[in-house]
Amino acid sequence: MNKITVNQQKQYEFEPSEAGLNWDMVEVRNGQFHIIKNNKSYVAEIVECDTAAKKMTIAVNGYSFELDIKSRMDILLEEMGMSGLNEQKAQDLKAPMPGLVLDILVEEGQVIEKGEAVLILEAMKMENVLKAAASAKVTSIEIEKGQAVEKGQVLVTFE
Repeated sequence: MNKITVNQQKQYEFEPSEAGLNWDMVEVRNGQFHIIKNNKSYVAEIVECDTAAKKMTIAVNGYSFELDIKSRMDILLEEMGMSGLNEQKAQDLKAPMPGLVLDILVEEGQVIEKGEAVLILEAMKMENVLKAAASAKVTSIEIEKGQAVEKGQVLVTFE
């Protein structure tokens, strides 16, 4: 049994084999679908999809829905108290290449979200925005604005 939670409120359970039996669906464009169910027409669009976190935002006939998806394995791990094992942990941000630190966009002690910009690194005459790989708290900033860094050098540490 799989579960989908809609807008952090309503929860639906389903078997994957049951999911598409009583509706017709055609992909109109990349990420946009036309659905017919019970003689009613719907236009659905995938707005955002985070496969690692198993979260999706869809729009159906103009209404937005946030979906949290749990597979049979996710539910089993949760029941065993091991649900956090699949989550990505914050790791130290290291320089992906040699470059010059143009700007530092965070401060020590700041809590940041996954995907949030941490700093701007200039390398090969291009500005590269380095982002957080996971939500975390900034514990220390190991570099200064204007500093040259080497590939693999720790720039920011997280907790």
